[in-house]
Amino acid sequence: MNEETTKDISDPSRWGLPAEAIGDLGKRLHSFWERYRVCFKTKTRDGAEYAWTYLQGLLLMNGKRNYANIDRRVVDPERDGQNLQQFMSDSPWAAQPPIEQVQQEIARTPGLEKGGVLLLDESAEEKAGEKSVGAGRQHNGRLGKVEMSQVGVFVAYYKAPVWTWVDGELYLPQHWFTEEMADERRRVGVPVEREFATKIELGWRMIQRAQVPFEAVACDDLYGRSGWLRSQMEQAGILYMAEIPEDTQVYLSKPDFGVPPSAPEKLGRPFTRPQVLSDEKTVEVRHIVSLSDTHFRRFRVRSTERGVLNDRFAMRRVWTIRDGTLAEEWLVIRHEYGKRYTYALSNAPADTPHQRLAWLKCVRHFIERTNQDAKSEIGWDEFQAQKYRAWQHHLTMTILATWFIAQTKYDWSHTHDRDPQLTQQIGLDVLPALSVANVRELLQAVMPLPQLSPEQAARLVVKHLLRRSRSTRSRLHARPSQRGQT
Repeated sequence: MNEETTKDISDPSRWGLPAEAIGDLGKRLHSFWERYRVCFKTKTRDGAEYAWTYLQGLLLMNGKRNYANIDRRVVDPERDGQNLQQFMSDSPWAAQPPIEQVQQEIARTPGLEKGGVLLLDESAEEKAGEKSVGAGRQHNGRLGKVEMSQVGVFVAYYKAPVWTWVDGELYLPQHWFTEEMADERRRVGVPVEREFATKIELGWRMIQRAQVPFEAVACDDLYGRSGWLRSQMEQAGILYMAEIPEDTQVYLSKPDFGVPPSAPEKLGRPFTRPQVLSDEKTVEVRHIVSLSDTHFRRFRVRSTERGVLNDRFAMRRVWTIRDGTLAEEWLVIRHEYGKRYTYALSNAPADTPHQRLAWLKCVRHFIERTNQDAKSEIGWDEFQAQKYRAWQHHLTMTILATWFIAQTKYDWSHTHDRDPQLTQQIGLDVLPALSVANVRELLQAVMPLPQLSPEQAARLVVKHLLRRSRSTRSRLHARPSQRGQT
């Protein structure tokens, strides 16, 4: 490839990145915030400017996005973050209205009216102690063990090329609702009306209140193994693709199912609960892989940057006892990258094309992308506050940040076409899409954070030294031995 060709390929406009669009990115972010600023008003105060500061901090900073650092880096190095902390931790602005507005904007976006999928998952963040709301020793999937963690349940929306968080709930372990924890609940501001709810119940609440257009729900095996949740979605007419553990029991042929007849001569109460009446036996789904009548076939699911995703899949009809009722479902088995088998149950109609089932089985990948983007790029896992309201507010601002980037990527993909000759020149069928990191890099270029002058840096260092000196003096004066020596 000669130098001239290399320059040609490197032209940003050919990649759908015209200079005028990049130059207007800062104005685009400001206009985005303007659409939401009314959400941050309370009866006594307008906190929109603090929301603007926090949103910029999430999108423009790289790490250490706590209240003080955001205030200093975005606004003024002399600021201490106290007002921003009050806005996030104590101000009574409602977290849900801006989240609902995000969902409504998605619903109104041309091209997103149908074909979307809701993705349900949880994410745990390790905590150093028990002072953060919801903290407790619980399973942390990222660490792969039980650890002191804070867990959120999240719903993301996906329709290519859009993926973004659209809702979330903080999971409070059951011990948080004991009488012994009453003072702690008051300290961190857990609403008095809040009652214990399982992660599955929290997920169902968010699915019910979702205002985005979606055609299916995909979830991992924590939620998929819940017959109650699958039954709720079935009754609501919601199509699901629910991951299940490999030891899940299913029937390969339809059993007789009903309330057993009571023998007249038998004493005791008559049977009231239905059960399997025939001799069919259950089988664990992992054993179905090796059965002679389980047929695997490759399906081209989608093109990725690593090539075509075309794993082998097997689909067969099975029967389960779903929340006390006999249900016929699809069992979808994926031989994931030829290494391991994963399993899911779906209530899709019996005549659903297998290609569609294979696609749905793989779509949950995008909740992992969304979670990763929120943490590695937007600063979700840098959250340090202890209060319930702070967690909700941080969630709201994170959702706004992820939706801004997702909306920008979507709009640019429809208004700034890429040169179709690029694929031929580079030798790829599909060019990589803009990442969250890419958009942030462009945004940081057009909205650079203020840089400290040497004088400002010196004053800031002295300010820190003074604070540490006073803290040390207070500790020394608090010790009787030290007081006696002075």
